[in-house]
Amino acid sequence: MKFITVDTYAKMSRRAANIISAQVILKPDSVLGLATGSTPLGTYKQLIDWNEKGDIDFSQAVTVNLDEYVALDSSNNQSYRFFMNKNFFEHININMNNTFVPNGCAADLEEECKRYDENISRLGGIDLQLLGIGHDGHIGFNEPDKYFVKNTHIVDLHESTVKANSRFFSSEDEVPKRAITMGMVSIMQAKKILLIASGKAKRDILEKAFFGPITPEIPASILQLHPDITVIYSED
Repeated sequence: MKFITVDTYAKMSRRAANIISAQVILKPDSVLGLATGSTPLGTYKQLIDWNEKGDIDFSQAVTVNLDEYVALDSSNNQSYRFFMNKNFFEHININMNNTFVPNGCAADLEEECKRYDENISRLGGIDLQLLGIGHDGHIGFNEPDKYFVKNTHIVDLHESTVKANSRFFSSEDEVPKRAITMGMVSIMQAKKILLIASGKAKRDILEKAFFGPITPEIPASILQLHPDITVIYSED
């Protein structure tokens, strides 16, 4: 495990973008596992800038996102598909047919979970997985539990997660209470993992996740077992 600490969010974003761009330059048809939320926005903006300058080419790349809210379709501005389109995909030269996000509006959600795992397998797995981390240690929407959930699944979001995500909604009542999320198998089978976190409030959970016991009560702690993981933490 490589643990990098920087003093500003901008430096964290640039270091993360460097790692992702190197992956795509070395393997243009890379399968990138992507995350949403406020933390990766700086990374995406840096990648967009480099793409516009011609320094990185996403035309052959494939992306698979970690998660999506249940019952929010792509036209909803709070859905993760909308987020990815607005903040990344629409600004780079990627084939939109090669961008995959779980369908939280599928008629059969269990079948959608199975289909999503099969698609990742068909793609040959994830070359580089970008992750954030929740204050309770969740990655994707893999919440603290009594066991690690292996496959893509439907999850009831913890109250703390709903509260944390309420900053993106008009009120906490509007935050969906269920989501579809990639499970631990697809994440842990990624060839490389890049986890980014910013702010002093994340220091405690990072210490527990990466320097404490491996336990499903802190889902990110399983990442200690991955052979190629880089963590970039910004104190800002």
